[in-house]
Amino acid sequence: MKNLLKMGDLSPAELTHILDVADQLKADCKAGRTEPLLAGKSVALLFSKASTRTRTSFEVGVYQMGGLGNYINTAELQAGRGEPLRDTARVLGRYYDCAVWRTYRQRDLEELAELSGIPVINGLTDYAHPCQVLADLMTIRERRGTLAGLKLCFVGDGSNMANSLIVGGLLAGMQVSCVCPPGYRPAADVLMFARKYGNAFHLTTDPAEGLRDADIVATAAWNTTAPGTAESEQRLRDFVGFQLTGRLLENAKPNALVLHCLPAHRGEEISTALFEQHADEIFDEAENRLHVQKAVLAVLLAGK
Repeated sequence: MKNLLKMGDLSPAELTHILDVADQLKADCKAGRTEPLLAGKSVALLFSKASTRTRTSFEVGVYQMGGLGNYINTAELQAGRGEPLRDTARVLGRYYDCAVWRTYRQRDLEELAELSGIPVINGLTDYAHPCQVLADLMTIRERRGTLAGLKLCFVGDGSNMANSLIVGGLLAGMQVSCVCPPGYRPAADVLMFARKYGNAFHLTTDPAEGLRDADIVATAAWNTTAPGTAESEQRLRDFVGFQLTGRLLENAKPNALVLHCLPAHRGEEISTALFEQHADEIFDEAENRLHVQKAVLAVLLAGK
């Protein structure tokens, strides 16, 4: 693995290895014996979007492993005044050992990886969110002991979280169902990837059908535009019936996990009652961002 730009960059063996390393790093962290695996290493933490978990977990993770994590608001770079990305990439590659970027276009992230010459990690793009999905899979494996054979259902917008959960779940040997309203399907290349897995993947517009016998149900915010705008109001109409509630969850297995990548818009994609009922697993999921990202850094920079 040279970069982590999307879940499809990983083989099943690489995915499992990252989770194994994350488990060990978490145990070490809890025991107060984190190795300085990044001593002398510097990581550029580039942010073109607001962030809570991605920024803080990477900053803390790099610090815990003895490296320098340098937060950079990309609007404050010369790129914000028109310097070409290709020039920024070639400069950063001469200063840093690795770069994490939370941005919009997947193609920009790929260009950074191509031209910087250093490992690049996707902190979120409009297309993919691999760090979050690794944390999701880590949380599921912690609580269920395995991934293979479990049914994972995602309910929401077929954007970055859906794209990454579909690929990650299938690579891990899971059954995956994806529930999206018409017009909000996952990316075409992700659906082509999923076709190779035959009956292990199911796409539907019927939430009850998608949740049937699910072991894990995941959702994400689907209304991130400014309240009161035309797009926001349209989404509120389009996603009627797609809110995770206690009644909808009755279609899943009785002990189903509920995951949410946060931030949660209670009353939109998930009810307040259901969120609080499953808060323990949701905030374990949030914590595990720290551990899987440390594992990705350890694999890329420390040969773990």
